[in-house]
Amino acid sequence: MKHKAIAASLVLLLAPLTACGGSARAGDGSTVTVTVGYQSKTINTVTAGTLLRSLGYFEKQLNSLGDGKTYKVDWQDYATGAPITAQMTAGKIDIGSMGDFPLLINAARGKQLGKPTHLVSVTGYNLRGGLNTIVTAPDSKLASLADLKGKKVSTSIGSAADGTLVRALQRAGIDPDKGIEKLNQQPAVGASALSAGSTDALSQFVAWPGLLAYQGKAKALYDGAQLNLPTFHGVTAREDFAKERPAVLEAFLKAQAEATDYLDEHPVAAAEKVADATGLPAEVVYLYNGAHGISTFGPAIKPQLISALKEDVSVLKSAKLTGDVDVDAFVDDQYVKKALGADYAKRLATAPPASASEVWPKGASKTRAFRTPAELLAYVAEHKSGIRAAYVPDATTGTLWFADKALWVSDGKELLPFVTPAAAQAYVGEHEGARVVPYAAALEQAS
Repeated sequence: MKHKAIAASLVLLLAPLTACGGSARAGDGSTVTVTVGYQSKTINTVTAGTLLRSLGYFEKQLNSLGDGKTYKVDWQDYATGAPITAQMTAGKIDIGSMGDFPLLINAARGKQLGKPTHLVSVTGYNLRGGLNTIVTAPDSKLASLADLKGKKVSTSIGSAADGTLVRALQRAGIDPDKGIEKLNQQPAVGASALSAGSTDALSQFVAWPGLLAYQGKAKALYDGAQLNLPTFHGVTAREDFAKERPAVLEAFLKAQAEATDYLDEHPVAAAEKVADATGLPAEVVYLYNGAHGISTFGPAIKPQLISALKEDVSVLKSAKLTGDVDVDAFVDDQYVKKALGADYAKRLATAPPASASEVWPKGASKTRAFRTPAELLAYVAEHKSGIRAAYVPDATTGTLWFADKALWVSDGKELLPFVTPAAAQAYVGEHEGARVVPYAAALEQAS
């Protein structure tokens, strides 16, 4: 019955929303409207959505086609990937961006309805899975995944965050279907439920965990990077649109690559632009999208991401959300390869930047990187009133987190940050003399 209820809720989410705009078509033959579905607050899709829109690169690429047509872009903002899929299969959205699990549902739904779609590029990714996090209330006594047994956990069924929750519980020996009471909620609803105490934990994707932690409304319980399985967001396009207007799709992918370069070259300015467009704090955007952020951006479709996508199919099948999905048939990299030319191979080979500790000084247009978390703490201790945000990588997973929200361990002269209490305690248990210390004590020791 639970599976039937979940499936029914998904069908409702995917039902065509007829009130929205139209697909790429020319009314009098000279004007073409291209409809792009994106998720403004899912900030590791910004190079195909929020940031791309603010920079105007897609419109510039379209204007340079020189085919005698006038192009208009209809940007449609959604909270999750499901309604974007509904609009795509109804022929009302041409290009969309969403997470890995929604992408699989997009593929399955498109095939089911005879309206096939294809993954044509990648936006943001984390090769360990750090984009998804399980959080609890700040005063919660829950300290590990084992403590979730029998508890209420909010997530969005069929999302990447749900996939992280399922896998994490399985590794902890908890049945994801019977061991917890799962609440299927939109991210904002789940966040409110956590604050109200009507759920014990929240499993969500970027940028919700970081936002709630920054606001003091949550603390991390489980870092998705502990799974060591890649997670990513990508761009999907309708097959009929791609075949009818390949030059338009290639223009989009060229613009996405330009937006990626802008983000890499101007990470602080990019974070500010996304913050202005979404209402999210720039400090939270930078946590994920910064120079050493949790998310790495690149349009190339990396083999390890496709391998992870194939592994994701079994999770959706077990939840009765999809049947088999032919991932190889869904992936179509011909358009991005043509759009980027010789540059594609270089982007495919690009590795994520090494982890680093960073401080964002107040009023500064650049951040300052430090070799070790202890060096960052020493700087913060001397400039407490001049710090906008400070970020440190988890000592085991490399996941970036706010320095003042991390769990700090003192091990001799070393000061090591961890995203979760369980990770900190695991380290202490393996290192004699190591101990968890408050942030204030860590600052004092560093100074």
